[in-house]
Amino acid sequence: MDTEKTLTAFLEEHRKENPVSFHMPGHKGRRFYEKYAPKAAALFNRLPDYDITEIPGADNLFQPETVIRRVMDRYRSLYESRETYLLINGSSAGLMAAIMTAVPPGGKLIMARNCHKSVFNGARLGNITPVYAWPEIIEEYGICGEVTAEEIERAISEAPEASAVLVTSPNYYGVCSDIEAIGQAAHRHGMMLIVDQAHGAHLPFMNERLAAEKGGADIVIDSTHKTLASFTQTAIANICSDMVDLDVFQDRLQMLESTSPSYLLMASLDLNAQILEDYGEELMKAWRENLMYFYRRYKEIPGLSLMTHPALDPTKLNLDMSSRGYSGADLEEELEKRGIYMELTTGNIAMAMTGIGNDRSDYDRLLEALAEISENAPAAKASFRCENEETPGICEAERQVNSHKPETVRVPAKAESVHYTEAEGRVSAGLIIPYPPGRPLICPGEVMDGKVLRYAFVLRQRGEKVIGMTADGFVRVGV
Repeated sequence: MDTEKTLTAFLEEHRKENPVSFHMPGHKGRRFYEKYAPKAAALFNRLPDYDITEIPGADNLFQPETVIRRVMDRYRSLYESRETYLLINGSSAGLMAAIMTAVPPGGKLIMARNCHKSVFNGARLGNITPVYAWPEIIEEYGICGEVTAEEIERAISEAPEASAVLVTSPNYYGVCSDIEAIGQAAHRHGMMLIVDQAHGAHLPFMNERLAAEKGGADIVIDSTHKTLASFTQTAIANICSDMVDLDVFQDRLQMLESTSPSYLLMASLDLNAQILEDYGEELMKAWRENLMYFYRRYKEIPGLSLMTHPALDPTKLNLDMSSRGYSGADLEEELEKRGIYMELTTGNIAMAMTGIGNDRSDYDRLLEALAEISENAPAAKASFRCENEETPGICEAERQVNSHKPETVRVPAKAESVHYTEAEGRVSAGLIIPYPPGRPLICPGEVMDGKVLRYAFVLRQRGEKVIGMTADGFVRVGV
């Protein structure tokens, strides 16, 4: 690791590599804007000049009446929402504001256990008790799948006094839940439905059947930066029903967002809306065609398979080359050697997150690289299934972790740091979260399981980010 290199130096060196991005953000770089927004070149050439504050005429994010209001109106029209708010602290701020709008302090929230960490943080900020709905497990890969309406009904029966339901759809791997059925279940009990659609901002334009805005959700949070063309850290909150008090939502939002919102980020949201208005249909058509092209061509590559699911957003390519001897991490490493960068790996999966900015040449480079990797697979590694000397039983650990339903007590008032080998049976004082995907393994107040702790430490040893566990395996537990 180069400890002397500056951040800007790294960014410039990476740019010069001409990398192929199959990770967020969705625009995939300057090439996209040069083609679809050439008049916006000034946004890049004059960034310092555009970095302003709330001067006369620039409007105010927390009392939008002119230029910012018009950006909100463009999104409201595009998504056919009741109201749309711009988010410059990412989907995280929108999710936390939604929770604190829908659930009173000290109340209860029905939430999927595979939610993003921001949902858990929102519950903590509001002194809200989570009641978990457990997602289905995709057994072949040991990862979380959809959350069923039946599971939501079970959770509601456990806590009928809860005020809202919150699910993630699509999840990080692209698996969507039946939002219409979940919404009906929530509304029958007078509960609001919040959908974390951070990974599906494109769905209302790409696949309405899977879009939460079309399925009866009350609040939908979309990370426009993940798959569309705004800058990282931007998102929108779509209010879709009269169940939501707009004044309360806006108040909670201003409590959580920066009081110095970036005009550069807001300008990128404006630019994204303009591109969708002017070229949205053309871009979605090209995206679909490129995906169909990839789905036809990948079958020609020996040993390559893709994860399938009846409700899978096809823009997420979950690649599996384990039959040729590669774990997901191995495959990611081989692709990076060829200048292709993936979004995440889990077990046998390396996930390519396609976006609005990927063109046919990106898919061709990915296919060519995969064919080369398959051809050069070492015979000694054939039929690898995630179990080897370095990562024993990692796939089985994935299944156990995602199927694990820990006992929950209360969040401890005091805490200490102990080695994970001494933490089994003790109560967690914090979150332990592999990132990505950002789904907590252990939450505050949960009794720690030894297998889950061991799994987190194996991830840490592999060099992955695990928030809440130090590099040498220490975690926070209640005293």
